[in-house]
Amino acid sequence: MSASAPSDAQTVYRTCPLCEATCGLEIELEGREVVKVRGDAEDVFSAGFICPKGASLGELHSDPDRLDTPLVRNEAGELVEASWDEAFAAIDAGLAPILAEGDRDALGTYLGNPNAHTLDGAIHLRALLKGIGSRNVFSASSVDQLPKQVAVGLMFGAGLSVPIPDIDNTDYLLVLGANPLASNGSLMTVPDFRGRARKMQERGGKLVVIDPRLSRTAELADEHQFIRPARDAHFLAGLAHTILAEGLEQPGRLAEICNGLEGLAELLAPFDADSVAEACCIEADAIRRIARELATAPSAAVYGRIGTTTQEFGTLASWLVDVLNVITGNLDHPGGAMFPLAAAGQPNATGASGQGRGVKMGRWQSRVRGLSEAFGELPVATLADEIEGEGEGQIRALLTVAGNPVVSTPNSGRLRAAIESLEFMVSIDCYVNETTSLADVILPVPSPLERAHYDLAFYQLSVRNIANYTPPSLPMREGMREEWETMLRLLGIVTGQGPDADTAAIDDFIALEAARRETVTEGSPVHGLEPPDVLTALGERRGPERILDLLLRCGPYGAGFDAPAEATGRGNGNALSLQRLLENPHGIDFGPMRPRLPEVLRTPSGKIELSPESIIADLERLAGSLEGAGEQLVLIGRRHLRSNNSWLHNLPHLVRGPDRCTMQISPTDAERIGLSDGDSARVSSRAGAVEIPVEVTPKIMSGVVSIPHGWGHDGADNRMDVAAVHHGVNSNLLADESLIDPLSGNAVLNGIPVEVSAIA
Repeated sequence: MSASAPSDAQTVYRTCPLCEATCGLEIELEGREVVKVRGDAEDVFSAGFICPKGASLGELHSDPDRLDTPLVRNEAGELVEASWDEAFAAIDAGLAPILAEGDRDALGTYLGNPNAHTLDGAIHLRALLKGIGSRNVFSASSVDQLPKQVAVGLMFGAGLSVPIPDIDNTDYLLVLGANPLASNGSLMTVPDFRGRARKMQERGGKLVVIDPRLSRTAELADEHQFIRPARDAHFLAGLAHTILAEGLEQPGRLAEICNGLEGLAELLAPFDADSVAEACCIEADAIRRIARELATAPSAAVYGRIGTTTQEFGTLASWLVDVLNVITGNLDHPGGAMFPLAAAGQPNATGASGQGRGVKMGRWQSRVRGLSEAFGELPVATLADEIEGEGEGQIRALLTVAGNPVVSTPNSGRLRAAIESLEFMVSIDCYVNETTSLADVILPVPSPLERAHYDLAFYQLSVRNIANYTPPSLPMREGMREEWETMLRLLGIVTGQGPDADTAAIDDFIALEAARRETVTEGSPVHGLEPPDVLTALGERRGPERILDLLLRCGPYGAGFDAPAEATGRGNGNALSLQRLLENPHGIDFGPMRPRLPEVLRTPSGKIELSPESIIADLERLAGSLEGAGEQLVLIGRRHLRSNNSWLHNLPHLVRGPDRCTMQISPTDAERIGLSDGDSARVSSRAGAVEIPVEVTPKIMSGVVSIPHGWGHDGADNRMDVAAVHHGVNSNLLADESLIDPLSGNAVLNGIPVEVSAIA
């Protein structure tokens, strides 16, 4: 697993793994040192675009605080360096007795956002979760995008069948609760959003942003409207009502493949523009005008993101986004909201097309609060309940993988105390942070330059159909292990094979199962073949790359197995395989999104379910909240281009400049409370309180304050020196774990009632 360091200078090309934009990077190396990082001008997707996060990849690679060796808690309670064998022996000693009692739910897991950016997390982590066999699985999904997945799962039959704005061709883009100039897209893989938006404007298109804050994206927009937090669903319902009431709907061919279109006007009757205006703080005339513009534009798309999902009406808002795309005829239409066709791993591109089993949620509930499962996970808002609540199924041990729930989840003060009460905890992570500092064992992971990369998830959300694979740019450091091998050793422990399980044999079993799934999938080029023969045809590769090659070959652009990779594949002229991607280090462009309905559908009916029963039932709750804004301040989060949740604050390049962890407040509210720019304020909620510097700005609407997410690195046990200097405050100390979107269980992180007072 180790190799000597190269001595010669070299230039390598990589896909950036730090956010959803998947930008191409050109990296100059001297030995193991990163000399320079620039955008790859030849990248087929990003064409040289780079953001500060990508430029900091060298700092992340060489960060002296990154873990190089496992840490194990000794008898004195200290985390000390240990060998891999010692670490796994300690894990076996800690977990085996708990699992031996027969309650698999006693071991919970929390999965962080970076898992979506690794092949190991996308492929082998699934096998580990299956081997654990616990219903107590939690992830960052339920503090992020889960309402959107629930909505599209019910409408289109798969949780990643998310319609993506065709920004390169649209005439009108309506954006709610999103700041893609800071996030580089989110549930929308889009490098250089600014450049693409400007091209849209240059060809006569219009960008409209609805947001409680004048974000960087709103500053670029042709129109910005302030909106009361957590009232996006009201505004969207008002748009839909106007379109239907004025006879502006034109679903076109979509009408033939929709269930529930006919009764939509009656369902949305309570939400006329005049009725919703007071609730969302947008004038009724503006709502009607935007509705007419949306309905009459040559092409248009509605896009909502984290501000629309991390709120009490998250699923309703997510559903209404695509209701608007349907009734205006812009769903699956060039310039509208379309379905990407990814090269590998896309559920809506495999098997029989146009119909499927759909999604089933609520297959089990959490013990304490009775919250329902969605896509195999329970809401993280109830994680502390499940640790504290005694009885069968109580979480007594926890595995975290690339996650920091002590900072990232609601009422994180309570969660920290709950985690401290666990009998045993294991973390797979590159840092000793607020969460991993509580673990009994921490297992490190390779640097981004030491691992292969392919964005299985985000190419399913891309504004253009592309594929790009990055092999490791550097050999593994002495003593480091592949993350997938670490996961398989853990799998050996939780399945009773002990700390020295044969990971090669486990890897073969996982690959064989992946091959078996393909051999029984209708339309796959290996349908009907024997799984061992498929593995033999894949050659000598191991780990997730072997499975990636299988998925690429069996995907919509794949080479299959009847001809070599360089030959024409299955009549489509693409012949895609892992080898072909290796031969194209700047990626392969398969063209713009194209219409995919109805074949993309995986609903049992084979139609778009425009009025899912559970969503329609929740409209009564929405109608009951049509009253005005009230007097109490509410809290929202905010994003920054130089940040990515909680895990990039240890890089000097990304934290330099003015303090970004401030409470933004409007001049009107600041004067009323007695605050000035630069003062300190106390912000309190039902869950907790923080003290934070004040930033008075007209960029935020009256009645709202904003604190960025992911800070609070002042823990005494953290080992992140740069982050400790720029520690900020943890906004999730204010987030109330009792507040959730009932349809998805997603935590409410926007629109939290707070009290603000000056500190002398």
